[in-house]
Amino acid sequence: MSVDALRGFDMFWIVGAEEIIAALSEMSNSKPVGILADQIEHAEWEGFHFEDLIFPLFVFLMGVSAVFSLTKIMHQEGRSKAVKRVIRRGVILFAAGLFYYGGFSKTWPDMRLMGVLNRIALCYLFGGLIFCFFKPRAMLVIAAAFLLGYWALLAWVPFPDVRPVPGGTQVITKDNYPKVEQLNMASTNMIHGSYVQGVTLTQYLDQKYLPGMKWDGTYDPEGLLSTIPAVATCLLGMFAGLILKYASVTDAKKVIYLISFGAGAVLLGLLWGTQFPVIKKIWTSSYVLVAGGYSAILLGVFYWVVDIMKFQWWCQPFVWMGMNSITIYLIHGIVTSFPKLASRFAGGAIQNFFNRQYQGLGDLVVALVAVIITFGFLHFLYRRKIFLRF
Repeated sequence: MSVDALRGFDMFWIVGAEEIIAALSEMSNSKPVGILADQIEHAEWEGFHFEDLIFPLFVFLMGVSAVFSLTKIMHQEGRSKAVKRVIRRGVILFAAGLFYYGGFSKTWPDMRLMGVLNRIALCYLFGGLIFCFFKPRAMLVIAAAFLLGYWALLAWVPFPDVRPVPGGTQVITKDNYPKVEQLNMASTNMIHGSYVQGVTLTQYLDQKYLPGMKWDGTYDPEGLLSTIPAVATCLLGMFAGLILKYASVTDAKKVIYLISFGAGAVLLGLLWGTQFPVIKKIWTSSYVLVAGGYSAILLGVFYWVVDIMKFQWWCQPFVWMGMNSITIYLIHGIVTSFPKLASRFAGGAIQNFFNRQYQGLGDLVVALVAVIITFGFLHFLYRRKIFLRF
């Protein structure tokens, strides 16, 4: 239950909590609210905010869940059935990602091929296949090879310095960050070990070889090369899942192992970050360790509170969300935005009335109504045992 609750808690920040924090920041200039508002914004480049944990935490928990589901399939039906499930689910999730970002509603080359769901699909596909064919020790070696190999590529492999000549055109992207639109792709000046925004081997390969629309103009944060360390994030989740699965380990020790493993990973990631910066947009190896470490700590805390102490009433709404996480993500992005739906009930004159009483209060009301609608819909699905699996 703790895994579903934590997954729902993670999703909550995508489909509801961010609007609440944004409204609170309008209502108050206090330092605590300012810190909270800052934490729900991605670090522009180097650094780590709470917002930078949401995506890798989901990938991490996907790895945790895969341990239980794939082990059961291999035990009951054999490895071939598990492999077929991994491939089928990976393909469906990738197709869902293409559909999520517009499908064929946009003409080429304005279609995005590598988005959030696409990365989740690739992490599940490669992580699941590794789990099916390798034992834990070999998986540990593979994860280390992915992280060290990615660092070695970015540190040592030369690529052209694509920074534009003076006067290059600048645009504002979806993230409201100024990015250079016209790169000097004809450059013959070779560099390596660069971690300047827009000038890394990861981003160069996206600029050169990733077709279609790129989320940040000239590169994509869910691009080609950075998928390698992202798969390692899934493998870290599988190691955590193996800890939870071991019947010979007491529950108390499982909590200790998860929190200790997490704290060690965070410390190692921060130390590595002094040489290989913690950067989400290129999913650096140090970022994998920091995000994976915090994910393990959260899992340990949730496991202790929810599954061991049986303190569960508070997390039921998160369980509803966690058991239909992909479904609610697709609905929130494709069918309607829940805040937009909430504005039909509490927007317009109602929202303006509350905003006149106190700045930001109307926005907070709309955000809270959106949360009520979201959890009401999820409770409806949960009570009728409707769980859409991909």
